Amino acid sequence: MNASFDVIIVGGGLVGASLAAALGTAGVNVALVEPQPVRPLPADDSWDVRVYAVSPGSAAFLEACGAWSRMPPERISRVEAMRVYGDEPGARLDFSAYDAGLRELAFIVENRLLQNALWQRLSSAGHVRVFCPARCASVVWEPAAVALRLEDGTELVARLLVGADGADSWVRSQAGIGVKPAAYGQLGVVANFGAAKPHRGTAYQWFRRDGVLALLPLPGDRVSMVWSTNESHGRELLGLAPDELAARAEAASQHALGSLAPITAPAAFPLQLQRVAQLVRPRLALVGDAAHNVHPLAGQGVNLGFRDGRELAAVLHERGAQQDCGDYYLLRRYERARREDVLALQLTIDGLQKLFAQERVWVAKARNLGLTWVNSQPQLKKLLVRHAVA
Repeated sequence: MNASFDVIIVGGGLVGASLAAALGTAGVNVALVEPQPVRPLPADDSWDVRVYAVSPGSAAFLEACGAWSRMPPERISRVEAMRVYGDEPGARLDFSAYDAGLRELAFIVENRLLQNALWQRLSSAGHVRVFCPARCASVVWEPAAVALRLEDGTELVARLLVGADGADSWVRSQAGIGVKPAAYGQLGVVANFGAAKPHRGTAYQWFRRDGVLALLPLPGDRVSMVWSTNESHGRELLGLAPDELAARAEAASQHALGSLAPITAPAAFPLQLQRVAQLVRPRLALVGDAAHNVHPLAGQGVNLGFRDGRELAAVLHERGAQQDCGDYYLLRRYERARREDVLALQLTIDGLQKLFAQERVWVAKARNLGLTWVNSQPQLKKLLVRHAVA
């Protein structure tokens, strides 16, 4: 079977699916190729161990895509404040949505809820045809089009191919685009807990000598833990009994939320920084983890991806008389718009990770003094918040 489209998106995760939905306003027809069907939501009231801190800007993008309103509001938690602690007593940095003139700093959303909401939207989107389960076999770039062959023999032809297929992107590899991965030698250990004390919409973060620990507010008196730590310590945490892990997290968080009780089993994922040489080629664009990877300490990885999708959709929507959505000079607008944001965030987060990984006494003194100094600068804090919520 052969089929022609304007855009083919490989990868139906959060970024790929949201981009497919957003392109409805760009006047293009889309093929979405995804190897793994989305799992149906469980019938019980269990919680997903993987959650995301979605910025208000990303939430607005998802609302425009028609996905945000499909999620039950009682499963979404607002972050109204954030407390960041250094690794010395007294070093602290506070952020407040109220002080910044905002309603919230972020929304904490379960991965599976958001994924299902996006795919529900795609099921009723007349401009999208989903090929799932389907795996890519080969791709050929030609001057006027790109031809993608699937393993079942189906051939899809389009003006533009978008790689939204993750950090180990097949599309990026086929295009020969260089990538510089730098492993942190760390795991991100995640789990959910019930808390004895109410979190009151506050996200907590501790920069510790053994990594970065965050407790993010979930609906009710629940929290989601993200503990970024070296691999040996991460494997040790994964091997603990649920109650032992809860006790370890409780102690590491300085009992800020009282006793913790396990809700989900822990999981872990490796952490890395990944820089990609190019975001576009003729008839090709990369988005999401295929275009960049960052450390999760700022909770901005998925928001970077959503901003990719938002920008690429805007470029295609505003292309005017240019009917060829895979034109290189058109795609360069997307790359120029995204380069500065991606690079700035990668440098900032990587710098923070390396700064707090240093064990020298003078470095520890400097970083904790810096944390305290930033806390005394309200205008600087407002600037940081305004960038994070975009």
